[in-house]
Amino acid sequence: MKRALERHLNILDFTLASLLRRRAKNLSLLAMYLLVIFMLASLQFFVTALKREAAIILSDAPDMVVQRLTAGRQDLVPASYADEIAKIRGVTAVHPRLWGYYYDALNGANYTIMASDETAAGAEKAAIGAAIAKKRNLAVGDLLPLISYDKTPLMLEIGTIFPSESDLISADMIIITAADFHRLFSFPAGQATDLAVTVRNPKELATVAAKIAAQFPDSRPILKSEIQRTYQSIFDWRGGMTLMVLASALFSFIIFAWDKATGLSAEERKEIGILKSIGWETSDVLLLKFWEGTVISLTAFLLGVVLAYGHVFFLSAPLFAQALKGWSVIYPRFQLVPVVNAYQLTVLFFLTVVPYTTATIIPCWRAATTDPDAAMRN
Repeated sequence: MKRALERHLNILDFTLASLLRRRAKNLSLLAMYLLVIFMLASLQFFVTALKREAAIILSDAPDMVVQRLTAGRQDLVPASYADEIAKIRGVTAVHPRLWGYYYDALNGANYTIMASDETAAGAEKAAIGAAIAKKRNLAVGDLLPLISYDKTPLMLEIGTIFPSESDLISADMIIITAADFHRLFSFPAGQATDLAVTVRNPKELATVAAKIAAQFPDSRPILKSEIQRTYQSIFDWRGGMTLMVLASALFSFIIFAWDKATGLSAEERKEIGILKSIGWETSDVLLLKFWEGTVISLTAFLLGVVLAYGHVFFLSAPLFAQALKGWSVIYPRFQLVPVVNAYQLTVLFFLTVVPYTTATIIPCWRAATTDPDAAMRN
């Protein structure tokens, strides 16, 4: 056991010296290898962290959202629907919700406007996201002018600015009173954007949804689990689209690494011939080349993962943020909570390290089995 360990350590020491002798070639390979692992790991970390944030946020979502459809498109829900749904057995509460979108021509951004008398804290008062405050250079006590649908100005006093920690959900949000919401959008009385339904027993959600759909054929009940799956699918889809953009770089690296691994240079063949002539066994030469591939691939893997971790969880992934967050003008800034598990690292390891390390063995075996004198002459 001790002798085998010494053999491996001696070969590893010779491997490091051999890599340093060809440092320019190996550094170029290491740089490209590192870049590919960095991009793939960053994308994987970022998508996983976003999915986790979305799951945490949606955990506070209502058990069910009921919309009304007209000709297949979402329409306003009469308040009478809420009264009838509240009578269904198992339903504990039904809250009509008022929300919509407001286009701000000043900076080309869409704001999410929601009505909440508790949060807005008074008529012509508003609570806004930190991103809006920064974009419009607003502070608490300033006025935010909005133009209503009947072309009259609505001057809202900023009562609250949401903390930047909540930017993922509040970056583009403005919360006003229900009365101001009706004034802004000329919203008809007795109507709601949708209904938030709370059900006592989560196992009865599907049953309650079926009863609502049967009682109101123009309604569309949406369960919390369906909303969660939709968000997970959205981030998976966006991550897949970004991965497709990176596919060309990945394939270029695969071709480069395969060419390097399967095509030994004349200097490397001569070195193998010399080693064979001084008594090295074929297994020793294969072990040498195995350690060369392992040193390069593991170094690239570890550095790439560490850099990807810093890029995503300390710098908020500036390379992927705009592609995956989904906002068009107002981008939320928030610190992602690190989410790294053994499964992610294992998949990344087997996709990048194992193929390259394995590919170095075949050409080296061919060179190691040739006559040492012929190898040195070539």
